[in-house]
Amino acid sequence: MTTLDVLERPPPVTSPGSNLGWAVQNVATITWRNLMAMVRIPEMLFFSTLQPIMFVLLFRYVFAGSIGHVGPYSYVNYLMPGIFVQTVCFGAVSTAIGLADDLQKGLIERFRALPMSRTAVLAGRTMSDVCRNVFVIFVMTVVGIAVGFRPSQGVVSYLVGCVVMLVFAFALSWGFAYVGLAAPNTETAQVMAFPILFPLTFASSCFVSPARMPSWLQGFATYQPVSQVANATRHLMIGFPALHAHQGLWAIGMSVVILASMAPLSIRKFRNAL
Repeated sequence: MTTLDVLERPPPVTSPGSNLGWAVQNVATITWRNLMAMVRIPEMLFFSTLQPIMFVLLFRYVFAGSIGHVGPYSYVNYLMPGIFVQTVCFGAVSTAIGLADDLQKGLIERFRALPMSRTAVLAGRTMSDVCRNVFVIFVMTVVGIAVGFRPSQGVVSYLVGCVVMLVFAFALSWGFAYVGLAAPNTETAQVMAFPILFPLTFASSCFVSPARMPSWLQGFATYQPVSQVANATRHLMIGFPALHAHQGLWAIGMSVVILASMAPLSIRKFRNAL
């Protein structure tokens, strides 16, 4: 038995409950570490917030005149829930970039030498990205209201829509965690992530109705995961007609499927990363 084998063993626990508490503490520590890294690099937080604001202004004032209304709804009311979903999807890319950076700098190897939960590094990264998304959604809500966005379904329904988005973003982050662990460096991680993300976000109902798209694209744009979450968010925020009887539950169920499939793959990739 080597010294490294001893270090990789978790501390002794007296019950399953204490083992779970130990893992939760590890996740909270890694989450806090990642959040502090964001605070200490204010430029990163500023530009990650500026990008979605620019998307709001671009679509609101450049494309709104061409698209007009979507049914009885103004374009800005149709647009904002889609922009929210697009933003949390793009935020998930930071999971891939952050893990690739930690792996490249040797930080993950140091974590592996500590008596800590093996899933804490990944869970802490994804949880910190969810916290960042909460802040970004708040900022975008303020900007959206300033440019004419008027949610009509009440505060509770609006918050439920935000929860639907955050659950999806959390699930998507686990998928991009796999990308980050598979990439040799941060630049490659970003290059690998965007070809996956662009078709999902732009060939969706985030910005325009799929009915305006070519017939061969409408089926994919209507039923793919990003569109399902955008439709659920839009239904909860402005009362837009839902595709399913329980659109919000449908979107959360799809997020759970993504999480259940990608989390084990990412954890396995993490264990074999070094």
